[in-house]
Amino acid sequence: MIFFGLLTLNEEERVKTKIEEFIAIALLAIVLAGTTGPAGAEELIKPIRSDDGLYHHEWFKESFLDLKDDLQEADEAGKRLAIIFEQVGCIYCKKMQTEVLAQKSINDFVRKSFEVVQMNLWGSRNVTDFDGKVMSEKALAKRWGVIFTPTIVFLPEFSALSPGTPGHEIKVASMPGAFGGMTFKAMFEWVKAKGYQGDEHFQKYVISKMNERRAQ
Repeated sequence: MIFFGLLTLNEEERVKTKIEEFIAIALLAIVLAGTTGPAGAEELIKPIRSDDGLYHHEWFKESFLDLKDDLQEADEAGKRLAIIFEQVGCIYCKKMQTEVLAQKSINDFVRKSFEVVQMNLWGSRNVTDFDGKVMSEKALAKRWGVIFTPTIVFLPEFSALSPGTPGHEIKVASMPGAFGGMTFKAMFEWVKAKGYQGDEHFQKYVISKMNERRAQ
């Protein structure tokens, strides 16, 4: 039995949901582990380590952290918006930045298709959520139910925004935890293709990509 201490019922359900999401994707990643292989000889694009200790790639969005504005700007650029929550000292965050997103094919795809905003799980910068409420990065992470790092939250297109609705209620997908290149890229592809609007679950999408790779 898992005890959640002083969490409210709503917070407890959100934590349980996050854990279930993480387990589902993690199990899929284990299944695929033997089929994806390492990056091999593919060129790696080294990230930059910021003064705050977090790694990032030079094309990450320099945001004023008004998320509605970020979403609109992404839409105007023909891109989608993804928000990555990380924390200093997180070995999985470093792995994602230096080994997964560093792979040129993945880096190129994400850079061309997404605006990426990086958040610090324990950060103090002020962020304006989609409903207009202003809070610290730390408070936003709690509000959105982010309990793992890295966690990537994918937002809808600007036209799909509902007035007065916070980000965790409008997100179209999230990826909690660090995964291999194939699963990582597949999530970005699935979101760009609006797979969340169809009947093909993300896990089935990844399996179909795996089968395509085997057939090559």
